[in-house]
Amino acid sequence: MDILQVLIDFFTGYGYFAVFFVLLICGFGVPIPEDITVVAGGVISGLGYTHVHTMFAVGMAGVLVGDATMFTIGRVYGKSVLKLPFIARALTPERFVAVQEKFEKYGVWVLFVARFLPGLRSPIFLTAGLTRKVPFWRFLLMDGLAALISVPVWVYLGFFGASNRDWLMTWVHRGQAGILVLIGLGAVLAASYWWIQRRRKARACELRRVAGRE
Repeated sequence: MDILQVLIDFFTGYGYFAVFFVLLICGFGVPIPEDITVVAGGVISGLGYTHVHTMFAVGMAGVLVGDATMFTIGRVYGKSVLKLPFIARALTPERFVAVQEKFEKYGVWVLFVARFLPGLRSPIFLTAGLTRKVPFWRFLLMDGLAALISVPVWVYLGFFGASNRDWLMTWVHRGQAGILVLIGLGAVLAASYWWIQRRRKARACELRRVAGRE
C-alpha cells in the first residue's frame, strides 16, 4: 500500500487532528513526505470528510508549528541539542557547516527555499535557531511566505483530484518536478548575483588601492 493511501485511511478516521499531528512530526524530521501529507488532507476533503478551506488552515498551522518548534529548540538549547541521537542523524557536523555557509551567502532566503527541500528543512531550520542570527519573526515570515505557496497548491490539488487518483499523482509528480526546476533556476540566479556583487566589490577595492598610490 502506498504512503498516500495509508495517510488517507488514517486521516479519514481521525480528521484534522491527524493531519496536524503528521505535519507536526514531519517538521521534526520524521521521514514522511510533507507534500504527500498535505495532498492526503486535500483528498479527504474532496471525499467529503472535511472542509477544504479548514483543511488549508490546519495544513498551514501544522507546517508552521512544526518548523517553528525546530527553530525554537535550536535557539533555546543551542549546540547541546546536537548531542541528541535523532538530531545528530539529521544535522551532522558537515551538514551544519554547509548550512551555515549557505546562510552567509544567501541570508534568510535559505529559509524560504528550505520549505521546498524535503530532508533539508529540519536541519536548516534547526541551524537557523542555533546560530541565533535570524530573529524569530523573520524566520516565521520567510517560512510562512513559502508555506502560502506550497500548502494551498497541495491541499487544493488533492481536493480536486480526490476521485481521480491517476490524474492526481500525475500532477503531484509534475508539481514536485516543477518546484525542483524553479529552485534550480533560483539558485543559478542567486549565485550569479552573488558572483557579480563580489566582483564589483573586488573591483572597487582595487580602484581605491590604485587611487591611494597616486
